[in-house]
Amino acid sequence: MNPEIRGTAHFLQQENIRLQKENESLQQEVVRLRLILRNLGNLNQMALSIHPNTDILKLLDQILQSALDSIQAEDGSLLLVDEETKELSFVVVHGQVRTKLVGHRIPLGMGIAGWVAQHAESLIVDNAQNDPRFSPRIDQAYQFRTRSMVCVPILLADRVLGVIQALNKSNRKDFSNADMIMLNVVAQLAAAAIARAESILLGEES
Repeated sequence: MNPEIRGTAHFLQQENIRLQKENESLQQEVVRLRLILRNLGNLNQMALSIHPNTDILKLLDQILQSALDSIQAEDGSLLLVDEETKELSFVVVHGQVRTKLVGHRIPLGMGIAGWVAQHAESLIVDNAQNDPRFSPRIDQAYQFRTRSMVCVPILLADRVLGVIQALNKSNRKDFSNADMIMLNVVAQLAAAAIARAESILLGEES
């Protein structure tokens, strides 16, 4: 076989291997997206079927877990606004400091979560340690290191109910706009669940 033909054959073999790997990756992504859609559909049904005996914290925990799984984040938390004290309270936490951080409070405006709650804007932060809005207090208190994060507000009309933040992608890549969009969808589900629970608590629904 002459060198030119041999070179072409080698190229075609390598291209075939590349295409097979790419196809496998796409198939895995399709499976992952189907699971995400199924999870979101289930969560939406759960949010719509809230009744007086529903464990709202358990539901919010499931909503957060679905969000983190969807965007492959290692850690995350859901914080709610305490309008009386003007603070954010960690009500659901996943990851390394799950058992320690629940109940911890931070002032509105402090850190990236506080900034998002105060401005009602979503943020992607690729290098948290170098962002002037980042507060290292929680990392220092709980021996944790925030590398990157995406944080979105939980909005009900113009009211900020809280925020959802996802930290440190498991593949150590940066968070993307697609991740932020997904987290915003999950935040809408959380807002719907909280609003429905509030209306039931106030006796506006039977």
